Amino acid sequence: MPSESNETPVKSNYSPDTLPELLPVYYKRLFPFGPYYRWLNYGGAPKSYFLNREFSFTLENDIYIRYQSFSDQNEMEKEIQKRCPYKIDIGAVFTHKPKDHRTLKAAAFQAQEKELVFDIDMTDYDDVRSCCQGADICSKCWPLMTIAIKIVDSALYEDFGFEHRLWVYSGRRGVHCWVCDEAARKLSQNARSAIAEYLSIVKGGENQVKKVSLPDQLHPSVERAKQVIVSYFEDYALNKQDILGDKESWKKVLALVPDDTLRGHLENDMTKGSNSLERWKLLRERVSREVSVGRAKRCGQLVAEIAFQYCYPRLDVNVSKGVNHLLKSPFCVHPKTGRVCVAMDTAELDRFDPLAVPDISQLCLEIDEYDRKNQPTENDENQPPTKKRIKDYKKTSLLKNVEVFEKFVVSLEKTWKGKLLEQSDQQMEF
Repeated sequence: MPSESNETPVKSNYSPDTLPELLPVYYKRLFPFGPYYRWLNYGGAPKSYFLNREFSFTLENDIYIRYQSFSDQNEMEKEIQKRCPYKIDIGAVFTHKPKDHRTLKAAAFQAQEKELVFDIDMTDYDDVRSCCQGADICSKCWPLMTIAIKIVDSALYEDFGFEHRLWVYSGRRGVHCWVCDEAARKLSQNARSAIAEYLSIVKGGENQVKKVSLPDQLHPSVERAKQVIVSYFEDYALNKQDILGDKESWKKVLALVPDDTLRGHLENDMTKGSNSLERWKLLRERVSREVSVGRAKRCGQLVAEIAFQYCYPRLDVNVSKGVNHLLKSPFCVHPKTGRVCVAMDTAELDRFDPLAVPDISQLCLEIDEYDRKNQPTENDENQPPTKKRIKDYKKTSLLKNVEVFEKFVVSLEKTWKGKLLEQSDQQMEF
C-alpha cells in the first residue's frame, strides 16, 4: 500500500511535560484499535478469550491499575481513551474475567494462557558496550538488538516451528517478541522455561568474567547463531565498539582466555597490532596455532566464545518463564522518549533506526500538517464532499509500522479461519 503520509517528516519538539495533552489525541486518532483487538481476540474462539484477558494501566503520577478487562473492542477503546494510560501492559488469559477477581477465590482465578514472550534490554549488555550505558542507545550499539532478533527469531521458527512472531521496539532501549501460535500460547511454565534456557548461552552475574562456554561440537542452533554473529562482528565489535582499541579494552577481552600461557602470548601479540581489526586477526591466528598443537587447554571454541560474549542475545528469562507475567503492549508511547512501541519488519531489520521512530509529538504535528494541506474549500471541485475519510494514522509516519502489524494480524487470521471452519464442520457432523 503506498504511503499517504507526509513526504517530509515534521520535526518533533517532544517533552515529557506535554504527554498529558498529547495522549488524548493519540488514543483518539492514532492508536490502531481495530487490528489490536483482532490480534488479542484470536478469532473469538473461544468467545471468552478476549473477555478473560488481563490488561494493566500505568496512569499519570505512576498510578498502577491491574486486572483490567473488557467485553469487546468498544469497551476497551472507551476505557483507554477515558484514562489515557501512560503505559499499557498485557497479561494472561485467565479462567474468569480479571475485573471480577475480587469476587473469586484465589484458587479459582488462575492464568491459563498467554503468548510466549521475550524481552531483550540493552542495559543487560552494559559490560560489553563502550558507547552507551543504562537506558542510552545509539547507532553504535543498536546492532546488538538486530543480532538478537535475527538469532532468536530464527531459532523460534527453525527449532520450534513457531510461525507467528511479532517483534516490537520498546520505545527506548530494547525489543520485545510475542510468539502467538496456538501451541505457544498454551505452553506450561516448565515448557516456557525450557525454551528460554535453550536460548540462553551468556550466563553468570556481574562477578563472573567468562560467561560463555561452548562445546567442541556446536549444536545446529548455536552454529546458526554463530553465522549471524560472524556476519556482524567485524563492523559492530571491531569498528563500532573497538573492543581491542587500547590496553584497557584488550585486557578485558583477554580476561576471557582460560589458559594462562596462551593469555601471556596474546598480551604480547596485542602490542604488535595498531587497531582492533589487526589485533583480532593476531588473536585468531595465535589461538588457532596453539589449539592445533594441543598447547591451549579449554580453548577449542575460544574465538567463538569471545564473539558470543560480546554479541549473543541476553534474554530476561523471567519474563519468558511466567504465564502471568505482564509485558508492555505494542503501540504504547514511552513517556521518557515519546517514541511509539512500534511493530518491526524483520525483513528490514538492518534499516531500522530506533532514534527515527516517530514520537507522539511528531505524529500529532503530522496530522495537523496533513489536514492543513488537504483542507477542502467550498469551491474545490477536486475535493468532492463524498470523498472517503482517510484514517488518521495514514496521514503520519506511523503508517508503515501499522501496516507491518496489520500484515501480522492477517497472517494470524488465516490460521483462525481454518480452525473455525473445522469446528463448524465438526458441529454439523454431530
